[in-house]
Amino acid sequence: MDILIRGFLHALDLIVHLDPALREVVILSLQVSGAALFISIVLGIPTGVWLGLHTFRGRQILVALLYTGMGLPPVVVGLAIYLLFSHQGPLGNLDWLFTPKAMISAEIILSFPLVAGFTMTAIASVSVEAPQQLRSLGATSTQIVLTLLYEARNGVLAAIVAGFGAIISEVGAVMLVGGNIEHHTRVLTTAIVLETRKGNFDLAIALGLILVGFTFTANWFLLRLQGRLDPRP
Repeated sequence: MDILIRGFLHALDLIVHLDPALREVVILSLQVSGAALFISIVLGIPTGVWLGLHTFRGRQILVALLYTGMGLPPVVVGLAIYLLFSHQGPLGNLDWLFTPKAMISAEIILSFPLVAGFTMTAIASVSVEAPQQLRSLGATSTQIVLTLLYEARNGVLAAIVAGFGAIISEVGAVMLVGGNIEHHTRVLTTAIVLETRKGNFDLAIALGLILVGFTFTANWFLLRLQGRLDPRP
């Protein structure tokens, strides 16, 4: 118990004094996760809106594929990206393997289905008569989509937070394609695994506290934003 308390206190000291190794890992994690989340939002929300509003032949197959993507094992995604960017792979000439670009690619594949799937569900939950009513009032297609997104805002915000959660907590895929290289591809989750195996529990606890802090902050921000956007008292 004394060892645990000392480790926790030392971890807090590392965070307060912005330990260089800690700061480097946190910054890279935010850069990689931020880029992956941004791309997932840009691609996922329009896809979810489109699937939520339209009925067409083959839609069920696309939805089934999307739902399958929401439950993809991260290590399988990592393996696919590894084979894709390896020197023998079709995109090996890009030389992305063991770089942040490969890590971002893996995280996009993991988060995109979540953002698109939850957005689709949120849009589909809005009254089916809403588009027709808006169109009868002279609203343009863009205005209709923006109005529906506002009506489904809680679900869309939840989709973004779910995507962020999948990204920031990922370890298997990013370790496979990133290699956990110091000063280059080491992020929060992979650093925790490494430091724990090395017995450096102080730094591992500090990294874990920051990771939990990021997750809590994302959910707190979601609740605050939902409260501000909710017209009910």
